[in-house]
Amino acid sequence: MSHHHDHRLRGVLSPVLTPFNPDRTPSAQGLVRHCRALVEQGVGLAVFGTNSEAASMSVGEKRALLDALLAAGLPPDRMMPGTGACAVPDAIELTRHAVQAGCAGVLVLPPFYYKGVSDEGLFRAYANLIEGVGDDRLRVYLYHIPPVSGVPITLGLIERLLKAYPKQVAGAKDSSGDWENTEAMVRAFAADGFDVFPGSEVFLLPGLRAGAVGCITATANVNAAEIMRVYREWQTPQADAWHERIRQIRGIFQALPMISAMKEAVAWQSGDDAWRIVRPPLVELSEAQAAQLRRQLTEADYRMPMADTLAYSR
Repeated sequence: MSHHHDHRLRGVLSPVLTPFNPDRTPSAQGLVRHCRALVEQGVGLAVFGTNSEAASMSVGEKRALLDALLAAGLPPDRMMPGTGACAVPDAIELTRHAVQAGCAGVLVLPPFYYKGVSDEGLFRAYANLIEGVGDDRLRVYLYHIPPVSGVPITLGLIERLLKAYPKQVAGAKDSSGDWENTEAMVRAFAADGFDVFPGSEVFLLPGLRAGAVGCITATANVNAAEIMRVYREWQTPQADAWHERIRQIRGIFQALPMISAMKEAVAWQSGDDAWRIVRPPLVELSEAQAAQLRRQLTEADYRMPMADTLAYSR
């Protein structure tokens, strides 16, 4: 049974880095600036994702930040906020808020504190969420990131959720890093209108060739233009060379603690030291790590377009 979503999300989205003030409160102004820069380059906004330090923020903080983005005129039809939580009522509150704001979709982690839980338990969690929100506009993207969550979204669970909620279950983000799993998701469910996004641009080109719809990737925060070029030109002869280039840049960031490395790069390129701030339990890069990052990026002829617009703390 095929179903089609109205404002379907496509292309490259980024779990947007969350800038913090020196007192470690989130900077709404900084987030608005960064989101504007991403949208101007064609990147969608998966705010409150893993690389947004979302699990380190409260429900109230995330609601206030989404309200600030909407008040600033950022487009909800390009937004897929992360709304998953260990407590289903928190997930319902965040999801309902996003749906009422007009967001095109929500990216939903399973409850991730207990490990080794059954598909039955996860099915109930998603069912409780979907029925608890109770809104026809809801579009859920399942978030499979077992290296971090420890709680996989199996193909069997997806199949069961699609049968029960064909309209609400819109797709998945696969951050397993396992290409065979991504391919299996596409093969099993894409024909039913289930949209698969690999969780890294390393799989953007193979993903598009297999029938995925784009990617949701952290490094779009810092390499938007080059990743967008691969997405837009994936059917041209140059695509493989450009894809190799984005893999190289990804590798430089991935060799370090990713969130702190991306924040270091934005601080370096924008000239605003506040970008280095992360919330505990994360820590900023060491001097040696930061120097390694800057050296490798310089050697790779890296630059961040529009970096000057991202300074927010002064």
